[in-house]
Amino acid sequence: MSVVPADIVSSAVNPVDRIDNATSYGIVIAGHGSRDADAVREFEALVDIVRARAPGRVVTHGYLEFSSPTISEAVEANVAAGSKQVAVVPGVLLAARHAKNDMPAEVLELARKHPDVDFHFGGAMNLHPQLLQLAQERVLAAEAQSAQTIRRDDTCLVLVGRGTTDPDANGEVSKLARMLEEGMGFGGVYVCYSGTAKPLVADGLRAAALLGFARIIVLPFFLFDGVLVKRIYAAADDLQQREPGLEVLKAGYFGVHQHVADVMLERAREAVEGRAAMNCSLCKYRVQIVGFEEQIGEPQRAHHLQVRGLLNRETLAAEPKADFPPYVPHPIEKESFEIIAAGRDWSMFPPAHLTALQRLVHTSGDFNAVDDIYFSAGAIEAGIRAILRCKRVVTDVTMVQTGLKRALVEQLGIETWCGVHDRETHLLSQAQGITRSAAGVRRAWEKFGNDIILAIGDAPTAIVETTRLIREHGWRPQLVIGLPVGFVGTRESKDDLRRCLQVPRITNSGTRGGSPWAATVVNALMIDAIGQVIAAQEAELQINAGA
Repeated sequence: MSVVPADIVSSAVNPVDRIDNATSYGIVIAGHGSRDADAVREFEALVDIVRARAPGRVVTHGYLEFSSPTISEAVEANVAAGSKQVAVVPGVLLAARHAKNDMPAEVLELARKHPDVDFHFGGAMNLHPQLLQLAQERVLAAEAQSAQTIRRDDTCLVLVGRGTTDPDANGEVSKLARMLEEGMGFGGVYVCYSGTAKPLVADGLRAAALLGFARIIVLPFFLFDGVLVKRIYAAADDLQQREPGLEVLKAGYFGVHQHVADVMLERAREAVEGRAAMNCSLCKYRVQIVGFEEQIGEPQRAHHLQVRGLLNRETLAAEPKADFPPYVPHPIEKESFEIIAAGRDWSMFPPAHLTALQRLVHTSGDFNAVDDIYFSAGAIEAGIRAILRCKRVVTDVTMVQTGLKRALVEQLGIETWCGVHDRETHLLSQAQGITRSAAGVRRAWEKFGNDIILAIGDAPTAIVETTRLIREHGWRPQLVIGLPVGFVGTRESKDDLRRCLQVPRITNSGTRGGSPWAATVVNALMIDAIGQVIAAQEAELQINAGA
């Protein structure tokens, strides 16, 4: 059940949205989408309010992920209704990856498809005064749940954001917390996140409970109900059970409210008038942000295509392979691998190793290159699991990163990271007296923890730092690929990696190797991962057909 009571919403025309000129435009409200039916119902109820407060306009809605209709279907419906201008408004809080990359990518694709329609992309919903007022209302409603009278200066507000990989968006959550603390007189605030960013909800609530306040109010900074909001409230309930002497109140998320609808309408007007703005002053895609230097100018790529309209596809038992195609090599590549398969006896190698080994032959041009390749037990299987679960590959140099097949990286949604050229890596290298490659590895350990595949193709010092962190600091990457080339320390570092029993690893003996070799192994893992996903989908379809 939703914690937010049904707000009394007026369907009267919003005065600020009266059509007082000849310019007309349609509005598409672009939501995130959810597997949770409550979230979808609330989003559509909000769209109804937007529609009621914008009479005379065509208002449609679509979803980025999971739910249907999709954003493209919503635009098609808007255009079919006669709109020659369309304002696409992100129905999400704060501008992070979805509003900065995924949704703009959709709009660009639609603009190419409809050259006769003017498309305008609106800003995401930020710390608008009306949303601040709504947050205030939710806090007051939570306080009204209690029979106790507790001063605000003896209350800690715990604000829970979604959490993203964008520090600017995460920082806006902290800004909201500060504004509510000062504006409403809380004795303290604590910010945590439901995922991706830290601290997570459970950790944040535990920390807040130790601050000595008599009351904690948990306020989810979310538009709608859903899986994450339910988890936040469950964590608040758990804290109340553990700390019976501390009052824990659950404030409502923003929900279906005319303030939210009015902000969406304002964003649509700003888009059409060319005044749309995002939180760009510290955007990691536009300016150099500490720790995110490599993402300046990163192309806008959609990361959501695998789950676009997913629930509708599942409901209709649609063929999933259309959205997850198999790897199809170029005809020359295909012919090369036919020659490689016939060029030597492969029966002595485990079947799980063949994709990587044969691709290494293709990369090196040498059938004997595979004779000194070492796979620890289960290394390939661990790598495939990491590709599908962790979705992050760290490399010691950019040449390995560049050697990864871009189509596979995009299809699987893999994030790649190489810190060798970052400013912080240079500073760390100078301060610690280590190579930049080793410093990049140390930063990966600090930034990402265990959920990575580490692919080293250039620097033996990167392997040395890796094995040191594994043995001395308990680092456990999901897979370490160590295939550098060279004569200084190369043999010794790879021998040491081979003896590093704590992690799955792939390496070789001797001086051969290089960045193309390391990239080749990762490419092989991605190809095999795609094959496993497709095989699992086909097996599920057969089971369903039999049922």
